[in-house]
Amino acid sequence: MNRITAAADYLMGLRRGRRQVPHLPEEIAPRNLQEGYQVQNAFVGRLLAWHGGKTCGYKIACTSRVAQEALGVSTPLFGRLLTATSYASGITLPADDFLVRCAEVEFGFLLGEDLPPDRDYTVESIRPWVAAVVPALEIVDHRFVDWQKVGAATLAADNAIHGAWISGPPVTDWHRFDLAQQATALIVNSQRCFPGSGAAVLGHPLAALAWLANELPRYGLSLRAGDYVSTGLTTAIYLAQPGDHLRGDFGPLGQVEVRFTS
Repeated sequence: MNRITAAADYLMGLRRGRRQVPHLPEEIAPRNLQEGYQVQNAFVGRLLAWHGGKTCGYKIACTSRVAQEALGVSTPLFGRLLTATSYASGITLPADDFLVRCAEVEFGFLLGEDLPPDRDYTVESIRPWVAAVVPALEIVDHRFVDWQKVGAATLAADNAIHGAWISGPPVTDWHRFDLAQQATALIVNSQRCFPGSGAAVLGHPLAALAWLANELPRYGLSLRAGDYVSTGLTTAIYLAQPGDHLRGDFGPLGQVEVRFTS
């Protein structure tokens, strides 16, 4: 068994057992980002075998200063969205399915066409490939006690610490909105409010999408028609508690809601 396979098996054991560790064992921890994504690919295969379903797009982590400081990294990371852990707005999720429940209000995109992998995408040039904007909540979950110390490669290996994705109704006439200036908010139990905006995401949510489109070909991947992409945190981080009701508010672009069992 090589170190990539061993790391994927180890992460799967942590996921199944709902356990956390300080870090991956040194002998199997990915030594660089390339190895981290190799482990991620193997780990996602194991998640699909366990949950069923298929991949349905990508999540991008560490696209805001808040997220990068919280995780101790200086570059965005990507992970895979899975149909088995992607839900429509209004879902109630078992709180015990997660170790952390870190809630993030994120701009999602639905792609209308395959993106040619041999282009240098920008905020402007990637617009025609976007079929819809999707208001979304990501629930980050991870297996590490010292999550701020494990580093980018290990975070990438753990599918960029993705737990679940909840999406609201897609908005197809999104072009008339300035996504960078669009206000967002995470509203907890109709009381606490954490404000944000699209500018928190690399300056513009489409900048995160362009980053992903440019990054994926380095790993033999590309964006396809029908893929969803969640672009990262727009507000402060909130660790949801059992019984919480969370609402992501995107103003005229809609809302998305999730509740956790007590």
